[in-house]
Amino acid sequence: MSRNRRQFIRGRWISPTAFAATPEGTVEIASFLLQVRPDRLAAAEAAIAAIPGAEVFQRDPRGKLVVVLEAEDGALIGETLTRLSLMPEVLSASLVYHAIDSARPASQETAAS
Repeated sequence: MSRNRRQFIRGRWISPTAFAATPEGTVEIASFLLQVRPDRLAAAEAAIAAIPGAEVFQRDPRGKLVVVLEAEDGALIGETLTRLSLMPEVLSASLVYHAIDSARPASQETAAS
């Protein structure tokens, strides 16, 4: 298949495996960088705390937040990024890290080896 710009924009160049579910026994981890209105920092943190699997990892009083999310599938990461960016306190939200990791604790992994 020859690829062109229009296929790229519409996501048609992505192989079908890109749409596969997260493998069982793994967890998706993502981190986001948010720029929040400094006067609304507490309200933004409270709203983020209400999102299942999300936590504020780092906070800067000038309005920067690092949010970490642990999710069962990739779709939830995209949905959460959209949800964060639509919060009235948030000026911008960016995905800065994403990985798939084993859901087992490290102590169980070493015992299984």
